[in-house]
Amino acid sequence: MTTGSVILIAIFVALAFTTTSVVGRRTTERELIDRASESARAVIDEARDKRFPGAIPPQNGVVRFQIVDQKRRVVAESAVMDHSPPMSDLNPRGRDSQVESGYCIGNGEDCYTVVGIHTTATAYGDVVVYAATRQPTLLTGHTLEILLGVFGIGLLGAASWLTWVGVGRTLRPVERIRADLERFSASEPGHRLTVPDSQDELADLARTGNETLDRLESSLARQRSFVSDASHELRNPIAGLRTRLEVELEDPGGGDPREALADALADVERLQRIVGDLLELARIDADVATERTSVDLGVLAADEAARSDEGPGVRVDAEPRVVVEGNRLRLVRLLDNLLVNARRHAEGRVTVVVRSREGRSVLEVHDDGNGIAPEERERVFERFARLEESRERDPEGSGLGLAICREIAIAHGGTLTAGESPLLGGAVMTLTLPPADDGGR
Repeated sequence: MTTGSVILIAIFVALAFTTTSVVGRRTTERELIDRASESARAVIDEARDKRFPGAIPPQNGVVRFQIVDQKRRVVAESAVMDHSPPMSDLNPRGRDSQVESGYCIGNGEDCYTVVGIHTTATAYGDVVVYAATRQPTLLTGHTLEILLGVFGIGLLGAASWLTWVGVGRTLRPVERIRADLERFSASEPGHRLTVPDSQDELADLARTGNETLDRLESSLARQRSFVSDASHELRNPIAGLRTRLEVELEDPGGGDPREALADALADVERLQRIVGDLLELARIDADVATERTSVDLGVLAADEAARSDEGPGVRVDAEPRVVVEGNRLRLVRLLDNLLVNARRHAEGRVTVVVRSREGRSVLEVHDDGNGIAPEERERVFERFARLEESRERDPEGSGLGLAICREIAIAHGGTLTAGESPLLGGAVMTLTLPPADDGGR
């Protein structure tokens, strides 16, 4: 608990008890004054027609009375007064005017609240009737303030201790979470936050933090793998290009320079493709392309199928108006990669099917090739992953085409999976995307 919290509690307690003291004292004094005033008027009523034959009798529990004339002589009193001087020096003027004061007996331990009422309607003539009520011990001196102060200090101490314990119990899991976060680093991303047993917001925070750390660790692992794979894939064409250049420099006349330049250009083109694919992945990860429009998947498939003239022909079977919201250039890149991949592995037929299914827009690319083994159907979407058949059919490929396709699908809120084609018997790539808001209609 901070010092500021203690100070705030102390101020609050001080204000509360000060208010209690002032209000309590004033309320009690008002009650004493009202009681004395009522008793004095009762005495006035009894002395209206005749004088008291002896001592003034008690009235409403009040036993101290005096009737004082204008010469400040006590002309009547209660028995307990025992010829005492006037209880107050205040002398009210005017009909039924009233004054209040107080006096004490002895060492100030026995104090009274005195009310004096001026009247001429008694057998004693023009007099002042005084009535005194005993003040409670708590109102004598500063007893009430002292008791409230002691009680307040005790309450402050108890509140401070309870706050200390409560705040400490609450902040202890927070401190553990802070320490766990401090131990987390890129070199040791396996540390996780300690989830408290409280089943409250702090436990939810720790669980959410662990989920975030899981994603961060996965991202770090993915980055490391990506950098390693990218370095490996770039090393081969760079090494080949360097070797050819070194050979040509060492023996300029040893071969056809045009052939050497053609080989070097092939390596440069492969480097260019790899770098282009890496840049595309970086743009997708950064979500650079934010412009989105309505795209009809059936029309898009027909356009891309007609544009390509390499490999087997592509048949398109599309429902009308299967529309999605997306970046057209990205979707073109996705479909082009899928068609290139299907033509590379097909024996002679490739079919694109576009349908609306269960509120989703679905595009399937089928081929009649050898298909993909079930255990390899997720691996083909990994960056730089290349199956043996892919290396044979496209030795210059980068292994990034299908990885780019899946990232584009995810960026559009969809999925891309591989499976066995029920139409042609080979492989099928299934793209599922959310439809446009208006359903394209």
